[in-house]
Amino acid sequence: MIRHYEVTGLIPKAIRSDAQYRLYNSQQLKLLGVIKQAKRLGFSLNQISALSDLWQNPNRASREVKRLAEQHLYEIDSKISELKQMKTSLQELADNCNDDENSNCSILDGLDQG
Repeated sequence: MIRHYEVTGLIPKAIRSDAQYRLYNSQQLKLLGVIKQAKRLGFSLNQISALSDLWQNPNRASREVKRLAEQHLYEIDSKISELKQMKTSLQELADNCNDDENSNCSILDGLDQG
């Protein structure tokens, strides 16, 4: 992923050693940590790029950072709601399954009905 981050400009290209190992300074290591944590929290690469830009800008406004975080929270809440609906629908289909040797399948019938 680090190569991808360099190619997309999320992080600057690292200086290479004679053996072609990447060499990072402390600021670059902190940036990689910020990116890793943002990824763990499920931010998209575009959001991570925006967060990274804000993190590196000492004149940033905290409201911009909060706006990105709240937007992501909204997206997470929407996904959770969608997953709950999926679970409920699938549970209903599974509950109606006879679970026998018969070829009739309420799950497949339910999928067919959309």
